[in-house]
Amino acid sequence: MSQVLVTGGAGYIGSHACKALRAAGYTPVTYDNLVTGWKDAVKFGPFEQGSLSDRARLDEVFAKWQPIAVMHFAALSQVGEAMAKPGLYWRNNVEGSLTLIEAACAAGCLDFVFSSTCATYGEHDNVVLDEHTPQEPLNAYGASKRAVENILRDFEASHGLKSVIFRYFNVAGADPEGEVGEHHRPETHLIPVMLEAVDGKRPGLTVHGTDYDTPDGTCIRDYVHVMDLVEAHVLGLRWLRDGKGSRIFNLGTGRGFSVREVIEAAGQVTNLPVPCTDGPRRAGDATKLVSGSTRASEDLGWEPYRSTMPQMIADAWRWHKDGHYSA
Repeated sequence: MSQVLVTGGAGYIGSHACKALRAAGYTPVTYDNLVTGWKDAVKFGPFEQGSLSDRARLDEVFAKWQPIAVMHFAALSQVGEAMAKPGLYWRNNVEGSLTLIEAACAAGCLDFVFSSTCATYGEHDNVVLDEHTPQEPLNAYGASKRAVENILRDFEASHGLKSVIFRYFNVAGADPEGEVGEHHRPETHLIPVMLEAVDGKRPGLTVHGTDYDTPDGTCIRDYVHVMDLVEAHVLGLRWLRDGKGSRIFNLGTGRGFSVREVIEAAGQVTNLPVPCTDGPRRAGDATKLVSGSTRASEDLGWEPYRSTMPQMIADAWRWHKDGHYSA
């Protein structure tokens, strides 16, 4: 089977992508430094430990496996941290990606699938974002991802590197078969934090900001089921392998959920109360971020059919109760 190098393949989205790649007939080769990833999550192909900043190690891995493509997930992604430590995000996300891109080009691996973010758009309230929306990021996380998109464009002009770029917001849920799931240290994402509160593993959930200009005062975000998301990445890989050229795709449902709506849905799915308290806004958070996926639907044939809030919470709840990583 053809090898695909998956950076961040020991993390939440990357591990699910490895499962989808294996199911599609590829061999995913995970490249991860295990700072935020889990070796237990590497179940669908070989593992190579290393840093994106280590060019010699990357060259070694490219020479060993000769991948036909790169699927790049590895990145820091916390908005609060990005506001407090912008240098960390520029160094890790941009310099690391540049080193990876240079190594890929040197190895003749010229198909590149990049996990970007709709945070590159900044705040555009009351619109459904599409690929033509102006990019005005509010923090170093979104800005660093936009910078990598620009690097990919420049390396296409100079080296013939072709890329599919996916921009999306919140990813939720877990592998319905329970082989991999979401597990961060510490946990910061809304749905797993909420489920920890439901299960008594933390005192409660803090709602960050209740005075936004939304119907219930809390932020609104678009959520996509992780398995829908990674299937789009496999479709993007096939797009490149078919020689269709570089393309940018938004991935979303076009329908946002407020924090309070997510909390209400969790109570209905788990049949348990969700302990929560109201807190202040977090720096860098936009009011409403919702993305459409018309281009992905029309060009790739992608449909986020699992991305209903009840299913995302139900799959996450199943993983929360039964799944874990120890290393």
